[in-house]
Amino acid sequence: QVQLVESGGGLVHPGGSLRLSCAVSGNIFVPYTMAWYRQAPGKQRELAAAITSDDDTHYADSVKGRFTISRDSAKNMVYLQMNNLKPEDTAVYYCNVRTSAARYWGQGTQVTVSS
Repeated sequence: QVQLVESGGGLVHPGGSLRLSCAVSGNIFVPYTMAWYRQAPGKQRELAAAITSDDDTHYADSVKGRFTISRDSAKNMVYLQMNNLKPEDTAVYYCNVRTSAARYWGQGTQVTVSS
């Protein structure tokens, strides 16, 4: 059984930073892409950033230059460093793992950007 557990969310002022972490456990088919999605109130879930098993990265236009995704494959961890946070970044952030056979989701962690 594959489990994804996120941590690192919280309340931050505009311009501040947060680092999200996601620990992946269980039997998982490699290679796989790891990603962070987010869902703001009343909006659809959207991709924020993704990283492949070859460390190729992809970012939503809204977070480019401010967010950095990274992974530690040996530890089965994925991180999202978020800098210069804006109120519109407020959302529940979900860790996601995609293999050729399945997709897995974490339970989500709340990020609130407010003064």
